[in-house]
Amino acid sequence: MLKPLLAQGIIAATFQYRERGRGPIATLDLGVLADDTDYPFRVQCEQSKLTPILLGALPAHADVRFGHEVRGLYASDDGAVLHTSRGPVRADWVIGADGAHSAVRHGIGVGFDGSTYPERFLVASVDEDLAAALPDLAPINYVFDPDEWLVLLRTPEHWRVLLPTAADTDDDLEWSRLPQRLAAVADLGHPWRIRHASLYRVHQRVAPSFRSGRVLLMGDAAHVNNPLGGMGMNSGIHDAVQLATALADVLDGGTESDLDAVAARRRTVAVEYVQRTSHDNWRRLRGEDETYRAHLRELAADPIAARAHLRRACLLDSLEAPR
Repeated sequence: MLKPLLAQGIIAATFQYRERGRGPIATLDLGVLADDTDYPFRVQCEQSKLTPILLGALPAHADVRFGHEVRGLYASDDGAVLHTSRGPVRADWVIGADGAHSAVRHGIGVGFDGSTYPERFLVASVDEDLAAALPDLAPINYVFDPDEWLVLLRTPEHWRVLLPTAADTDDDLEWSRLPQRLAAVADLGHPWRIRHASLYRVHQRVAPSFRSGRVLLMGDAAHVNNPLGGMGMNSGIHDAVQLATALADVLDGGTESDLDAVAARRRTVAVEYVQRTSHDNWRRLRGEDETYRAHLRELAADPIAARAHLRRACLLDSLEAPR
């Protein structure tokens, strides 16, 4: 699966912290993780490209049923029945990986406590070469500004611009203001060419448990966070690998206590690593903390310190923490 993913995506070997209007603060090189992983880089790939790759990687005996919207769930000690738009489906085990509005999570009556950010996030995909307009731009850029921070992210076909937007303003007003807001990011000499834009609310929420009997929760169905740092999908993939491995061990005759331990550990990671780090990223982008800016410059100049920082930012430490 790695080859088609690399062919469809782009490799981002660095990411950058910038001061709005004043250029780079620090550039961190993921290459310092070469002793920790065979892949010391980030792959930028849209979900529309990733999903077909994942589908093609499934074994021939996998039964993929599109159009079966889950509308309810009855769970018992020995399995569950899912009520779908095309009739009931019986399963010995159910994995709820159906997003933040998870019907599986609702079906088993599990809560989703947390908070909602005081601003919405507006994301625009643009057909522009921002690297030509902003000198020394990296593929991933977190831009500090107390009035209007932003994120600039390179994808295979576009640049994406993430802008904070007030929670209580009219949507039509925000769409009308978008060209002017983009022009304030960089003067391209012409109106920015906007391919697509979306406006959404951002939450920090987590289920009280990632296991309820024969039902497991993972990814956004189990925990959501703001996207600053790119930790949501990555931690969801870690959920899938570790929980599915533990479930496979149970199916091979292993003890369910090990599955419980992994589920508990994944929740700890969601709270103590993912949510804490992503919230800190949001808080710092909005601030004027010169001490933190100096810290970033020191990290960029010190490979050993940068490695320790990036191990946590890339969730490598969370994979090695004791279960």
